[in-house]
Amino acid sequence: MANSKQVESSLMSMIRMATRSMSVSDSAAAAAAASSSSAANLSKDESHSLVDVSYDQQTGISTLRMRSAPVNSLSVDMCRALKAALDRVMVKGSTGLILTSSLARLFSAGFDLKAMHEPDVEHLRESWHALQDLWLSLYAMRIPTVAAINGACPGGGCLLALACDYRVMLSGEHTIGVVGAKLGLATPKWFNDSMIAVVGYRQAELALMRATLFKPEEALRIGLIDEIASDEADALLRCTRYIKSYDHILPEARADMKLTLRRPAIEWLESNRQLDTESFIKSVQRPYVQKIIGDFLRSRRRSAL
Repeated sequence: MANSKQVESSLMSMIRMATRSMSVSDSAAAAAAASSSSAANLSKDESHSLVDVSYDQQTGISTLRMRSAPVNSLSVDMCRALKAALDRVMVKGSTGLILTSSLARLFSAGFDLKAMHEPDVEHLRESWHALQDLWLSLYAMRIPTVAAINGACPGGGCLLALACDYRVMLSGEHTIGVVGAKLGLATPKWFNDSMIAVVGYRQAELALMRATLFKPEEALRIGLIDEIASDEADALLRCTRYIKSYDHILPEARADMKLTLRRPAIEWLESNRQLDTESFIKSVQRPYVQKIIGDFLRSRRRSAL
């Protein structure tokens, strides 16, 4: 493709920012996160190697932290771990959910590109089904959900943030957006509808066709995020404040209203899962898409040397 070098350069810039998180240890990130809540109120729930779940006994809010270095890719294992964690949150009777990351300056780099390159079709199908399952669970949660976006948030990472009710993003040079077009892919209907529901049709149309990555101030201006936070502690405080803003509303009424508004998108994907999956697989297998992904992965390997 004529602009393949530009595509590769753009994707590499996005990943360079995300992978800076590798310089920060998990223990340091966990310590920073712990400082944002009172140790007396925060209890550790069941943990998974890819996801940490904590529960604030005072507020009833659960916090899920993705922790799969280097970039929290939404692999089949990560999607299943997140969905299982969401199920545990509901069983726990949590009053709200905060979704964030334990990796510094990185929320999630999105769907696993390795699964898309020269794919094993059955594995790719399994991975896409896992992402569908995760989105359906998060988008349809009956409790308030907030994404605390602590860094780079492209592609599927942006999809997870859009599935939440509210988005708080840390200030900085990191970006957020849906970047399928950079890979030569037309993003699926449920990705697009998630963006349209948040920013409106015209802004979504421009952003999706251009694969625009927005810095926090730009994302706030178009409504892609709701607030900008100065640091992680400030972000978690703002997330908690949003969840607590529903304290005067009957939980059943708020949940029913949310699902009434979201039902068309949920029902579409539930009714068209197979069509959506096969369309995605067909798109990924196109030669020019494989070339873009392959060039990018090779460049990423060279940059790591």
